Amino acid sequence: MGQYLPIICLLGLAALFGALSFFASGLLAPRRPSAAKQAPYECGIVPSREPPERFPVTFYVVAMLFIMFDIELIFIYPFAVDRRYLGSYALWEMLAFSVVFFGAFIYVVARGALDWGPVKRQLRLPSVFSTERTTTSTIRRVGLEGRPEEPAA
Repeated sequence: MGQYLPIICLLGLAALFGALSFFASGLLAPRRPSAAKQAPYECGIVPSREPPERFPVTFYVVAMLFIMFDIELIFIYPFAVDRRYLGSYALWEMLAFSVVFFGAFIYVVARGALDWGPVKRQLRLPSVFSTERTTTSTIRRVGLEGRPEEPAA
């Protein structure tokens, strides 16, 4: 038990410091509320509309994808460090996890979970895909003046 005494003392000091800091900030902090301080943002921009009650589900999906990427990196790290000791079993486990994860990621992207904001419209440029256009008629070759022309391959 004596070997754990420094850790217990440190935990006690950390808890005491946190409690005293919380109590002191509540006691010593100035209390001068104003309309600007009560606003959701203190940057001077008045919000044009009320904030929504709920976040969209895509926000949580992106957060979960971020956590999954972190888990995958933590899963890959031991294999990258000592792959000879872990052998082929760890390789196949890592690949199976990656395949399942990336399959779920592709599904989420295909369902439009990462399409945030207004829907973007495709620009239709019919003249770009003209049959009269070729690489010799549309690409300007720079620095070829004065050089002999090479035979086309």
